[in-house]
Amino acid sequence: MTMRDDRTRLLHMRDHLAEAIAMVEGKARSDLDDDRMLNLSLVRLLEVVAQSAGRVSVETRIAMPDVPWPDLASLRDRLMHGYDVVDPDILWAIVHDDLPPLLERVQKAVADGAGLNG
Repeated sequence: MTMRDDRTRLLHMRDHLAEAIAMVEGKARSDLDDDRMLNLSLVRLLEVVAQSAGRVSVETRIAMPDVPWPDLASLRDRLMHGYDVVDPDILWAIVHDDLPPLLERVQKAVADGAGLNG
C-alpha cells in the first residue's frame, strides 16, 4: 500500500467519524431504539471507519500510536459478523464517547501528515 492510499484511508476515517458524530448531536440514547435509520446509519459509518483503519499500513499505524488500531479492527469484525447482535448501548457509547477523541487524533494526523505523502 502506498502512503497516498494511507492518506485516503485516513480521510475516509475522518469524514465518516465526523458524520457519525454529527448524527448523534442533540440526540439521546433512546433515539437509537426509536429511529432504525439512525441505528443502521451509525453501524454503516462505523463499518467504513473500521474497514478503512484495517487498510492503513503498518508504517502509518506506528506513526500514529494514539489511535486504537486493534480496537478498530475488532469493531469491524463485530459489526460485520455480529450484525444481528449489535448492542445499542455499546453503539451509543462508541459514537458518543469514543469517536470524538478518535476524530481529533485522525484530524491531527491528516493535518500533520503523520509521515504520509500526498
